[in-house]
Amino acid sequence: MMQATTHIQKQGSVATGAVLHPSSDDSSGTVQSTELFQGKKSVAIEHNGAIYRLQMTKLGKLILTK
Repeated sequence: MMQATTHIQKQGSVATGAVLHPSSDDSSGTVQSTELFQGKKSVAIEHNGAIYRLQMTKLGKLILTK
């Protein structure tokens, strides 16, 4: 059985980490958007030293910008 991995890093008031809950049915490491956004409309993601912003639109679509 896999354990959930938590990595939360604060940058201002935006969490830059996510909680992964791997299940036995899904080996792809799927993260639910509700867990990632936690009620907010955008999150900051640090990747290879750069900060990206993932935003949810009013229509529920996702936009990733650098």
